[in-house]
Amino acid sequence: MSGFPSVKLRIALWAYAFVWAVGLPFVCIYLWRRGRKDADYSRHLPERFGLYGQAMPGAVWVHAVSLGEFRSAVPLIDALLAQGERVVITHFTPAGRRESSRVYAAQITEGRVCVVWVPFELGHCFKGFFRSFSPKYGLVMEIEIWPRMIMAARANGVPLFMCNAQYPSKSYARDGQTGLRAQIMQGFAGALVKSDLQAQRFASVGVTNIEVTGELRFDQPIPPALKAAGAALKPGRDVVVIASAVEGEDQGYISAIKALQAVRDTLFVYVPRRPERFDEVAVLIEGAGLRMARRSTTLGPELSGMLPEGIDVFYGDSLGEMYFYLAMADRVVVGGGFNPKGAHNITESLALKKPVLVGPETFTIEFPFVEAQAAGVVRAVADFDALAAALIARDDPSAAAIDAFFTDYSGATAKTLTGIAALLKRGV
Repeated sequence: MSGFPSVKLRIALWAYAFVWAVGLPFVCIYLWRRGRKDADYSRHLPERFGLYGQAMPGAVWVHAVSLGEFRSAVPLIDALLAQGERVVITHFTPAGRRESSRVYAAQITEGRVCVVWVPFELGHCFKGFFRSFSPKYGLVMEIEIWPRMIMAARANGVPLFMCNAQYPSKSYARDGQTGLRAQIMQGFAGALVKSDLQAQRFASVGVTNIEVTGELRFDQPIPPALKAAGAALKPGRDVVVIASAVEGEDQGYISAIKALQAVRDTLFVYVPRRPERFDEVAVLIEGAGLRMARRSTTLGPELSGMLPEGIDVFYGDSLGEMYFYLAMADRVVVGGGFNPKGAHNITESLALKKPVLVGPETFTIEFPFVEAQAAGVVRAVADFDALAAALIARDDPSAAAIDAFFTDYSGATAKTLTGIAALLKRGV
């Protein structure tokens, strides 16, 4: 790409490298502290420095920073494996790594999949990564812009593509057309994006070689056992699932629970976003006087058992079982939207044909939120009082409307494979 990187960007990259070098001890301390709650944060530490005890040259590289990004990548990884490719999956958080190691346990044993930490954002760390894996090309899932990763891929001749990408409106407005973050995105070899709107935004900041491929999350397989177990456990009363509740939202959700309980007998299924929060959120719920049963102590490992009578909250303190919880729902509240960082994934709920409510901060899910809101299957509310009012009103769209919306926006896996082939054919 002519003129890339610019002098301004080169200076910024030097400063970025300096900050990482100086800050590396603090990053290690952060991982150690997180490791006190989740030991996997501090395991396999040499990998984060680019020291891998295994190699898989010529694999396709899929970077999925954590659990949500990995799940969106599953249909695509499955399709790549079906084509005979080998895949190296990189993560930053243990939740994603644990799940990918579980999902692809057989393929790991067969030598077709390798799961490792992504290296730290330092040149010598990425040298080790590319020395071990020499990938054909890389796919960075969702919204991940890591300057050293991008520049190292270019330096090693590895085409690196944004995949299932969107450019949220807040980031787009903040970056402008001359911002450094926008400039570094020009270092990608191309982009596989969710919608025409997203393609226009990326193109406006100088990203080239763009393919519109839709939303991979709509192609995620729904585990039939989880869906069946949730449907079987659903009680005869109204069920609201609060999925992916984030820090700072809990008290607001508790107030909405109490408001609805005062009007109508309703079971709430409450699932915090991060496992590190399981115990502290449970204390908040019980401290509010709500009768609660934890999944971990109520049901067996195969989701066997019964819900206790008379509980207000069934507490989802488990990982990898979101479809089980969602299958119980009459309606779903997806967390994050009452937080400045923005709402979380709504596609799992839509895939199960559940009406969805979110908070006002929807910029992180602009696709498919804009389209889903227009179809009447998702609704944003201004605050927790409005959430309570919406739950009390129970004005839900039909299952047919949700099904029609889902059908219109599925098929992204095939489109992504076609898009990758087109980008590679152009010799990017």
